[in-house]
Amino acid sequence: MPFVATADPLPLGVACWHALVLGVVQGLTEFLPISSTAHLKVVPEVLGWGDPGVAFTAVIQLGSIAAVLAYFRHDLQQVFNGIGRACRHGQWSDPSARLGVAIVLGTVPILLAGVALKRWLPDYESSGLRSMASIGVVSIVMALLLALAELVGSRRRELEQVEARDGILVGLAQALALVPGVSRSGSTLTASLFDGWQRPAAARFSFLLGIPAITLAGLVELKAAFASEVNGGPIPTLVGVLSAALVSWAAIAWLLRFLQQHTTWIFVLYRLVFGVTILIWFRHLGVAAT
Repeated sequence: MPFVATADPLPLGVACWHALVLGVVQGLTEFLPISSTAHLKVVPEVLGWGDPGVAFTAVIQLGSIAAVLAYFRHDLQQVFNGIGRACRHGQWSDPSARLGVAIVLGTVPILLAGVALKRWLPDYESSGLRSMASIGVVSIVMALLLALAELVGSRRRELEQVEARDGILVGLAQALALVPGVSRSGSTLTASLFDGWQRPAAARFSFLLGIPAITLAGLVELKAAFASEVNGGPIPTLVGVLSAALVSWAAIAWLLRFLQQHTTWIFVLYRLVFGVTILIWFRHLGVAAT
């Protein structure tokens, strides 16, 4: 049964099952550089459920944010303490304060881009940007950019060396993630590698930078997702949020350990295969443009 706005409401049990699966998909893909929005579009289509919609997709990301807040609670406490000291004593050279400033500045581009998208592309949910063809092409392009970043990045910089310019640069890359297939984690990780960051530091900054933007996007769509009878209402949505939170925690821990000893080439390969498969599969089915 389709998972779209024009379909009949799903039975509660079925809706909860769909939400559980999509929450797992969200948790697995939000912080890996492979695009959660693309997978939340593609996986339900493959399973015959249809598009879960922008509102549901945005809201279950709140589960991922809950995992980030819990996992990085000590880092965030240091950031707030650093900003507090800087405001009281002017110690803006403190690494924690600089990290806080970089997060704030890095959030501005995606907020402006999101507002512009809603104003000038009101039919974004059904636009070509969210088509299967677009997701496939974008996934391939971003894989190639990540590969290039791996080849040319110096990987010398640590998170303690973050500056305001880093927030702006990586924030501009994060804004590209409004296009499904780009991957917020992937675009920010790629930009950081180009800028000379070590892989674990780039990942940590990507996680922290995503907190404001993803939280705001989820809260904006919260009412719409809870009110949706097609998606089952608040109970399935909460199931999706909870499953996303649990799986996101595991994904964060795994990725940070992985990047300590490994490159991102496995994600480059995955994105190439993912993009090519989408283009071939959905072209074969005759729905590549839907």
